[in-house]
Amino acid sequence: MNIYHSVGTFKGVGGLDLYYQSWNPGGKIRGILALVHGLGGHSGLYKNIIEHLLPKQYAVYGLDLRGHGRSPGQRGYINNWVEFRDDVRAFLQVIQKQQPRCPIFLFGHSMGGMIILEYVLRYPEDTSALQGVITVAPSIGEVGVSPVRVLVGKMLSRAWPRFSLNTGLEITAGSRDPKIVTTYTEDPLRHTRGTARFSTEFFATLAWINAHAHEWKLPLLILHGGADRVVLPGGSELFYQRVTYPDKLRIEYPGAYHDLHCDINYHEVLTDMNNWIDRHLPTELGKLETVTSNE
Repeated sequence: MNIYHSVGTFKGVGGLDLYYQSWNPGGKIRGILALVHGLGGHSGLYKNIIEHLLPKQYAVYGLDLRGHGRSPGQRGYINNWVEFRDDVRAFLQVIQKQQPRCPIFLFGHSMGGMIILEYVLRYPEDTSALQGVITVAPSIGEVGVSPVRVLVGKMLSRAWPRFSLNTGLEITAGSRDPKIVTTYTEDPLRHTRGTARFSTEFFATLAWINAHAHEWKLPLLILHGGADRVVLPGGSELFYQRVTYPDKLRIEYPGAYHDLHCDINYHEVLTDMNNWIDRHLPTELGKLETVTSNE
């Protein structure tokens, strides 16, 4: 199979040039997965997902959020959560321009899951461009950050918003595969920073999302590891229960860790995700008809 990998930049909030990359199977594609990574991550961390979906004629796009990966900005800093939200909006517009009329599934991991949930709730007018939303271990409940670090962030958010601390998240809590954990420490594009302003924006947004969960109006898949110590699974369960939209599914994997896409059971996880995507393609595409890629 021919795989076409491309990279580029697009204008985010304030004209910031944000990095993105795409993987295309060439020829005809059935749909697109748009990836939004978590805190400290980047778009290059989802090799298993890409290798699983491309042979099934899905394209994958991923961006590096501001302050992450190959995108500019202080590591772990935002002035306002709207920057994340509108950066994702601009990213989706890039995809729609390159692949018009192609079904798009929006995927978010950890903080990326939180970002896309808030984006969809804030901009219901944008949902017509999406076939569904997939969140893996979304940060919408209790997170494994020290209360002391949270308190420091709140105190300094106004006086010293760019004050930066190590998040203190346990690196071995990502995956049960020791080889994967080793790659975390060796990856120069990963970071473990969080700033005072990020902290207050994060918790304010978290509260808003949970208060508005009942307004959700799009097919939703939530995947969570039962032994996730980074983002406890109870938070996504509570959000799931608050969503009244009928087309929703939550799968919890007993014993699994935070980074489900590269945990030891990732084949099971990606099969579940792929099956859900297949079921949510437009009717004509679900019958294995395809749309033509521009690339």
